[in-house]
Amino acid sequence: MSKAIVVHAARDLRIEEQAAPDPGPGEVRLAMAAGGICGSDLHYYSHGGFGAIRLREPMILGHEVAGHVAALGAGVSGLKEGDLVAVSPSRPCGTCGYCAEGRQNHCLNMRFYGSAMPFPHIQGAFRQSLVADASQCAPADGLTPGEAAMAEPLAVVLHAASLAGDLMGRRVLVTGCGPIGLLAVLVARAAGAVEVVATDITDFTLAKAREVGADEALKASEDALGGYTADKGHFDVLFECSGAAVALASAVPALRPGATVVQLGLGGDMTLPMQAMTAKELQLKGSFRFHAEFPKAVQMMQRGRLDVTPLITHRLPIDRATEAFELASDRTQAIKVNITF
Repeated sequence: MSKAIVVHAARDLRIEEQAAPDPGPGEVRLAMAAGGICGSDLHYYSHGGFGAIRLREPMILGHEVAGHVAALGAGVSGLKEGDLVAVSPSRPCGTCGYCAEGRQNHCLNMRFYGSAMPFPHIQGAFRQSLVADASQCAPADGLTPGEAAMAEPLAVVLHAASLAGDLMGRRVLVTGCGPIGLLAVLVARAAGAVEVVATDITDFTLAKAREVGADEALKASEDALGGYTADKGHFDVLFECSGAAVALASAVPALRPGATVVQLGLGGDMTLPMQAMTAKELQLKGSFRFHAEFPKAVQMMQRGRLDVTPLITHRLPIDRATEAFELASDRTQAIKVNITF
């Protein structure tokens, strides 16, 4: 038996005992080591869902995880007991039309850990023991479990960066300095951006943005970017990570004609300044999840291309899960809260 973090309804988080089955062919059993609390986890905890997606049954939360191999199923190679692995929560079917096109992040039969989109819900990975497909496991030797658990949000940003195009020598604006926004600052720097400016509403997150490499971090307001609007704008790329319509609207005057807007923030429906965006010939691209970027995220951390450790602000054991979720909800003092198993 192993402990798991189960949400039953808004503000109803419980630690429950779950069976720890043996791995089948092609599977591994993992002794989980660390899990990062994500914004979607917080929505389930705080609101019982987000948008039209609601909890309809108890669900284990968590999808940003890493653990050590405890047992190997038949036919598994390339892994051995004791190995630290980052676990991709993305399990596309491999057979639908989108998988065949190489767009696995849009799989019609996706099994993504800790998701209430389908019913029955897809149970998550915040548990002490997890059986996973070996193909989900990216060897993470040389990293701490907390770093390895950051592979998932980093993969999200790497996917977004691939949609933005070549960032070498570009001027980049990041709106929203939660974990995804701060990772966007790190990725833009690693990709050769000549200038990175970030905006947010809290002093703590803005200080973190400066710590991880933003040239300037500004308190978000309608005129915060007024110094960047001359000559039809300054920035070549916007990573919009807040999900707030006002953040995108206030950024448009600071974008150069032909700039690319990559929308990562999922805060609900947004009203866009479409006429201003049209007049500037801006390119709007949505970015959703990832696939091939997951092992690349692990490799970038292993090779020292970027350092995610400043983003991991707190570590709490599984028995203090409710406290961890409350802390993760407070952007005045926390960025990424890790649960240790």
